[in-house]
Amino acid sequence: MDPTTSGRFRVHDRRQRPDIDDGAGAVADAAAATDSVDAEEFVLVEIADEPVDPTDADADDRYDPLYATAEGYEADLADAIDALRPGFVVDATLAWTDGSARFREVEVVRETRFRFADEVEGMFEAAVETWKQIRAEGEPVGSITTRSNDGDPNGALYLFADGPGSDAFEEVRTGRLPIEPLVARVNDSRDDDDPREVFVLRPAAHEFVAVYVVFDRDGVLAQTVRDTYDLGSGLAAGLDASYPGGGDGSDPAVPGDSDGPADSDGSDDPDGPDDDLDGGDDFDALDRL
Repeated sequence: MDPTTSGRFRVHDRRQRPDIDDGAGAVADAAAATDSVDAEEFVLVEIADEPVDPTDADADDRYDPLYATAEGYEADLADAIDALRPGFVVDATLAWTDGSARFREVEVVRETRFRFADEVEGMFEAAVETWKQIRAEGEPVGSITTRSNDGDPNGALYLFADGPGSDAFEEVRTGRLPIEPLVARVNDSRDDDDPREVFVLRPAAHEFVAVYVVFDRDGVLAQTVRDTYDLGSGLAAGLDASYPGGGDGSDPAVPGDSDGPADSDGSDDPDGPDDDLDGGDDFDALDRL
């Protein structure tokens, strides 16, 4: 009988198997067990049962990605696998055969979405100005809380350096640079169980990567960002009640649940990001270049 692993996982991405040459055994074994080098796989990150202390020596290892075959399923399980989208949180059982993981059972518990865009044009002003401030202070990372026209918090914006010799965008997309703690921090700060929309953007004209956790997946801000960077249906498609499929098929409606426990970072900021990096309460997140 094949060994199995059960737990709660984030579907981080679905893509062709990444070309990682650092000796990662799971990737090499999966490649050897797959008939086609073009086969797709899911990048999964397991969500801890308890909050992860970021000061622990092995905290980063807690978010190490694992890879599960995305193809070759049958009947109801095949339909469930095809419906998975990056960002979804699932309860799943994985079976391991010859070092390769395959889904045996899967159930979606929350429909948070991840959307990735590289070389984007027209990065919004809040990100650019905040990045200038961060770099002036000599910091490689930073964050702000964005707000609506009414002054209500509507998103957490995190910025990471994309310096020479590094590829922060690719590291985020493959799960090697963990963003699960950022999403968990937002979830812990909110009074709702709503799914989020997480945009990972690398601007063409600037050397940083933005991870924008928008609080309301179906709100005006998320729709506007999708419109701005051509990441799926947004305001131009009309403000209807159905969730846009982003050009990749309809996203089934699944009752919301918790994304899992937040990591315990000791922050007193109810909105998640650092107060001293907040670009001002009057920032309009819809005012973009």
